[in-house]
Amino acid sequence: MIIAIIIAAVVFLIIVGLYNSLVRKKNDAENAFATIDVMLKKRYDLIPNLVTTVKEYMKHEHNTLSEITDMRSKAVQGGLSEDERVALDNKISKHMAGIMVAVENYPDLKANQNFLQLQAAWNEIEEQISAARRTFNAAITSFNNAVETFPSNIMANIMGYKRKQLFEIPEVEKQNISARDLFNS
Repeated sequence: MIIAIIIAAVVFLIIVGLYNSLVRKKNDAENAFATIDVMLKKRYDLIPNLVTTVKEYMKHEHNTLSEITDMRSKAVQGGLSEDERVALDNKISKHMAGIMVAVENYPDLKANQNFLQLQAAWNEIEEQISAARRTFNAAITSFNNAVETFPSNIMANIMGYKRKQLFEIPEVEKQNISARDLFNS
């Protein structure tokens, strides 16, 4: 009888441990994605100031600047899935890279103190987004390992936890950016 109670207690503790571990890993993954959201919000808040400053110098780049503003509005409105938000973020990154390259053609803009401060803030935010993405992928990998490995996979199935997607960059965006292509598009 005592042995049965001890075995039941050990099994109970293992189940509780597995359950708590999975919940922590899920929460870590959600927190990591929320961190990316915070960084993207900072980026979206910076875009109008950057666009306004650049617009004064780059009248002929109006279409690109309008597209960035539209994408920012769509991102801020919400209602997008994680995959849609990642795709939109990638589009914004591509367009903003084009603007930063185009700035080279405007010496007055490059010397504008307001623009230089905005550009520095942009670079800092991009670095923070990159770090947040790495943290997100580490949390998702830990969660996925727990969901797929024995014995926690049994508890994950009971809890309805499924494997989550890593933040991945499309193959096209892994290639080097050509400044010439950016200006010709």
